Amino acid sequence: MTDNIGILGKKAAQRTGVERVVVTPLPTVYGEFRAFGYVDHDRGDEHVALVHGDLGSDGVLARLHSECLTGDAFGSQHCECGDQLDSALRAVVAAGSGVVLYLRGHEGRGIGLLAKLRAMALQAEGLDTVEANLALGLPVDARDYGAAAGMLADLGVESVRLMSNNPRKREALALHGIRVEEQVPLLIPPCESNITYLRTKRERLDHHLPHLDAMVHASS
Repeated sequence: MTDNIGILGKKAAQRTGVERVVVTPLPTVYGEFRAFGYVDHDRGDEHVALVHGDLGSDGVLARLHSECLTGDAFGSQHCECGDQLDSALRAVVAAGSGVVLYLRGHEGRGIGLLAKLRAMALQAEGLDTVEANLALGLPVDARDYGAAAGMLADLGVESVRLMSNNPRKREALALHGIRVEEQVPLLIPPCESNITYLRTKRERLDHHLPHLDAMVHASS
């Protein structure tokens, strides 16, 4: 059971500076979850793990979801973040168990909300998402997944089936001692507002987005 956290899990979480501070039931429109609240003492961020069912330790269906106010809360079509969060929550309920980690401090791939909005303004002028960050003197991707690995370790998770199109998340978890048994695609149909953004993610950030090929064939 996820409440019976072993000594190794606690020690692994402590190594990443993450501390669990609260657990509470969280009924949602998707199903019943438990919200595990964590604080990252190294970075000052607060994170939540939404757990459905009994996780076990191996092959846990998991999503590392980077905070995205514009997509998650406002329904922005500039990205696919809100739809990915929705799909991940539905997937863990359909599977009977799983966890979605909601990672604060990851807004705009780690550059922050206002910087992300400035980058979006530059994209509206013709730059792609990588060029926009660099034009602002900011890193292309400043996210760190140590806290995510610590949260999984605290929950007793040793290996995951990772819902992600981003190979860097897989590499980051492996670096922090969490095995990725399988990378499960989380493909959202693109729209006119985000197709350029998604192509940039595939071509410049190595995201696995094979469904975009159908859009190319449809438009040719």
